[in-house]
Amino acid sequence: MSGAEVRTASGSMDIQQILKFLPHRYPFLMVDRVLELQPGKSIVALKNVTYNEAFFQGHFPGFKVMPGVLIIEAVAQAGGILLFHSIPDPQTKLVLLSKIDKAKFRRTVVPGDQLRLEAEIIKLKSRFCHLKGKALVDGEVAVEGEIMAFVVDAEEMNASK
Repeated sequence: MSGAEVRTASGSMDIQQILKFLPHRYPFLMVDRVLELQPGKSIVALKNVTYNEAFFQGHFPGFKVMPGVLIIEAVAQAGGILLFHSIPDPQTKLVLLSKIDKAKFRRTVVPGDQLRLEAEIIKLKSRFCHLKGKALVDGEVAVEGEIMAFVVDAEEMNASK
């Protein structure tokens, strides 16, 4: 399946289309909708943060705050969708996070917030990608940083099990 087969004309994607690209599932799927997608360039996606998220049971029971690492994970997942639309044969690939750099946490994210996930490709080679990303709530940056990822053959990963 190529990216063009599931993308709508506007570059937006609903959750059913997202599930065709991301291997993540509940409770670890962190992208609810793609608003804009420019293959090889950038993506804008959304994560609706709800009160019943599994991580809120323990982080923190008296003051529910979305863990910063999960916000970065949401940005990385949006970046993964972008990569799958920027490489040949995406159905045979898996994107693995390899490094997070220059991460800055600027505000808390709580139930009821909507994360706007933005990522852009800084550098893309055959098996390596460098992304710059951020998550915003109501136009205010919650998290920003750089993410590096490796693109591997899914078949190789399955063979190494």
